[in-house]
Amino acid sequence: MPDKPTVFYTATALATGDGRNGHVATDDGLLDLRLATPKPFKKAERTNPEQLFAAGYSACFNSAIGQAAKSLKVKVQDSQVTAKVGIGPIGLRGGFGLAVTLEVTLSGVDEETARAVVAKAHEVCPYSNATRGNIEVDVHVSVA
Repeated sequence: MPDKPTVFYTATALATGDGRNGHVATDDGLLDLRLATPKPFKKAERTNPEQLFAAGYSACFNSAIGQAAKSLKVKVQDSQVTAKVGIGPIGLRGGFGLAVTLEVTLSGVDEETARAVVAKAHEVCPYSNATRGNIEVDVHVSVA
């Protein structure tokens, strides 16, 4: 069992209605969305939980890059993280699962340094720590 963090912030959201076709809002009112089940091959009319997870993971990982670069004493000029969150059935176990691909681009460093910074970011990012051992996360690194 992983160590439980000393919590310094808690986000609170309430989902109501028909789950993926319902409504979600944070207690502070900053996020207030109607949701829709993702439909492959159709243009989405509303957001879905996988998009919210992708947004959170990409932002968190991008922040972790700055922290990792600082700890490694590396100057990164710019960073971009695209998170792709897929959902689908889990083989013989039944149910559904997620798969994540992180596409990370750093500028101002060589490829070896970029890989070291991203590896360190993957160690410290809370989303990476939450998913490790639970969901497959593929990380692709490039330099600009």
